[in-house]
Amino acid sequence: MVLKSINPYTEEVNWEYDFFSFEECEAYIKKSRASFLEWSSLSVEERTKYLARAAEVLRKNVDFYAEIITKEMGKPIKQSRAEVQKCAQVCDYYAENAVEFLKDELVDTGAEKSYVTFEPLGVIFGIMPWNFPFWQVFKFAISAMCAGNVCVLKHASNVPRSAIEVEKVFLKAGFPEYVFKTLLIDSKTAMDIIKKDMVDGISLTGSINTGSRIGELAGRFIKPIVMELGGSDPFIVLEDADIEKTAQVAAKSRFRNTGQGCNAAKRFIVLKSIAGDFTKAFELEVNKLKVGDPMNEETDIGPVAKKEVVEELEAFIEDAVKKGAKPFVCGEDCEKGFFFKPTIIHAATPDMDVCNVEVFGPIAPIITVKDEEEAVKVANSTELGLGAQVWSKDLDRAEKLAKRIKAGFAAVNGMVRSDPRLPFGGIKKSGVGRELSHYGLKQFTNIKAMVVNK
Repeated sequence: MVLKSINPYTEEVNWEYDFFSFEECEAYIKKSRASFLEWSSLSVEERTKYLARAAEVLRKNVDFYAEIITKEMGKPIKQSRAEVQKCAQVCDYYAENAVEFLKDELVDTGAEKSYVTFEPLGVIFGIMPWNFPFWQVFKFAISAMCAGNVCVLKHASNVPRSAIEVEKVFLKAGFPEYVFKTLLIDSKTAMDIIKKDMVDGISLTGSINTGSRIGELAGRFIKPIVMELGGSDPFIVLEDADIEKTAQVAAKSRFRNTGQGCNAAKRFIVLKSIAGDFTKAFELEVNKLKVGDPMNEETDIGPVAKKEVVEELEAFIEDAVKKGAKPFVCGEDCEKGFFFKPTIIHAATPDMDVCNVEVFGPIAPIITVKDEEEAVKVANSTELGLGAQVWSKDLDRAEKLAKRIKAGFAAVNGMVRSDPRLPFGGIKKSGVGRELSHYGLKQFTNIKAMVVNK
């Protein structure tokens, strides 16, 4: 069986690769486990030097990596470059802060000495999605490796070249071989790796269905797991919001990465008194976005990553129309590629599919509510809880409202975006555990209590 990387814009095959057999994976993971002994014996100070070199490799090759990202999943090239730069930033962050984060924590218990220490677990299995093919990997792997673990990766099947190049970044930076290893495998082989008890922890970013299956296996084999399973993030606009600024950020938050972001604004919940003004301003901003060739520097919205995504988005629109929605379509037609034009859904209601599940694509439903209480109720009405935004000039009011939203991240007058300095993750069915910051750094460690007496 062959892995095919298909360009979403040209619809042509970029690259083809053979899948690894289970036996090959077993041999590679054994080598990773052997490499763990050497890697984990290094001090944190020594490991952070490798991270700094990885950042250098990324920055020296930004254009090369960005082109691969764009060719594989259709992201506009300027956004692909920004993704690579962000990967370098997370390397910098842990290179600069990991020593402090992982130092022993002294605790006064009355004993001669008591402290908490953080020990790596072993081989961490990353199962990653295609929407940010470099960033999603770096987000999990840098903290795991910094803590002394080694990583094996099962990437999404449509971005195999990205997966291969990520491994090469670490090799070029001088990491010992098999501290990070990409496995070109299908979902069944990934499941078999977990079932055979070959790894010591699992980091997954994916769908709720995938999370449920992987979580069940992790529970069966008592494996620590971090899961980020997407969101249906509310974007709440109160009556005193700065409409022009709010609309500008709304367009960026929803349509960045062609709407294919876990933490993108997904539902626009607007108070009735300013719904008309916001909608007009929002339409104006969306109409400014240039749709087209993702390799063009002027393009804001490229094709979606896969042909089946187009079909899924069409089904969302069909359901919304049946339930009374009025789609407002922006942009021009493209002759080729997996395009779906930016669409604003007027008169959206919480019972529509587009307002209940994670929508990966350029669709923006606007839900009108009568007051703040209804806004909170609608915001919390889904089974997801990743991020949320609240827009208002009254910061105290907005902050109090944001605290009532059931989400792992809330922003007032700003976008929800992952930041190495802040923990990232969701609640409810958006996942468990956290990535990034010192919280993420310790997710795959044995938080060991040590007590020494005379």
